[in-house]
Amino acid sequence: MDLISVLMTDPTPPLRDHSDFHPNPGELRTGNILVVDDDRKVRLMMGSTLEHSGYGVTLATSGNEAIELLGHGHFDLVLADIAMQDASGIKLVERIRERQPNLPVVIVTAVQDIRVAIDSMRRGACDYLIKPFEGDQLLISVQQALHLSRALQDSQNYQQRLEQTVLARTAMLHNALKDLEHSYDVTLEALGDALDMRDSETKGHSKRVTAYTIALARAMELPHADVKVIARGAFLHDIGKMAIPDEILRKDGDLTPEEQKVMREHCLTGYQMLRKIPFLLGPAEIVYCHQECYDGTGYPRGLAGGQIPIGARIFSVADTLDAITSDRPYRKLRSFEDARQEIVESSGTQFDPEVVEAYLKIPNETWEELRKEIESHEKQFSTLGLTDSSDSPSSGN
Repeated sequence: MDLISVLMTDPTPPLRDHSDFHPNPGELRTGNILVVDDDRKVRLMMGSTLEHSGYGVTLATSGNEAIELLGHGHFDLVLADIAMQDASGIKLVERIRERQPNLPVVIVTAVQDIRVAIDSMRRGACDYLIKPFEGDQLLISVQQALHLSRALQDSQNYQQRLEQTVLARTAMLHNALKDLEHSYDVTLEALGDALDMRDSETKGHSKRVTAYTIALARAMELPHADVKVIARGAFLHDIGKMAIPDEILRKDGDLTPEEQKVMREHCLTGYQMLRKIPFLLGPAEIVYCHQECYDGTGYPRGLAGGQIPIGARIFSVADTLDAITSDRPYRKLRSFEDARQEIVESSGTQFDPEVVEAYLKIPNETWEELRKEIESHEKQFSTLGLTDSSDSPSSGN
């Protein structure tokens, strides 16, 4: 049955143009279609056939009018004559492709316009109908276009759900890794505390020197991830002393040359302890090099300048700062001003001049306040019998 027959036998009243025609979206069964054609007879034929089949239909007389309608309503499909008198058909296809790329467009054209139809498909149309056509052809083309559109929408919805699932699982993994990292730091702090208890001469040294190292690394504007690695290396710098015999580690008085040799092995021993743990490979390098000097006179390998990791060069200044301003059995603590003068004098020999420059930008009062904060923290949790690495310098925060 052709369109004329459908129109003549349809018991419903003839369709009016969009200004008088207001379909109820809640009653539509299969989709809302925008029909665009400047030929009133063809426009009404297509509209009647589609409405008779259960579609909601809105009619437009030009591409420009259709563009206005698209900006105010929802449509599942556009049927458009591409060769209208005002040449707005091409503009309509381009507008839809630009603003609503998922909205399917079926081109309606005369036989002589077949090249225009093909060009329109290249611009984004999904199918075309050649005038004159029968009602069945129109309905088949509409059904195919809507089926394709819905299949694409389902695919996009699935892709969106998949991406959301990936994001959610990535967040879960990130949180799990963060919790694991926190557990690592708690374990590292326990190791540092164990070393401090074994070597009572340097009690609290690991936390203080880590805090100083973090302050220096931040003053040098190093990336946050690097600061965390350096902080862990600073905190574990003496971990190799766990393997040093008590008679050497806790000896009163000067060490013999042979004992000094054993003591110096703690750099390599600490490195060997940590390098087997992927999480601590970066900190292990700092542990290995923390006794090297900028001019190459340090140990265990006599590295110089840039051969020494930046974290170890930063630690060297922080370690000296804490050593000078802390009590030792063989000497009393000195002031932060004394430490500043000694560090400046050793710039270029023991210390990296760039690190010293960063150190000098931080006033003595800041170092003093930082030390008091660490000591207060230690006293608080020592009294409670608790530890909390989330606030400790070893967390690198």
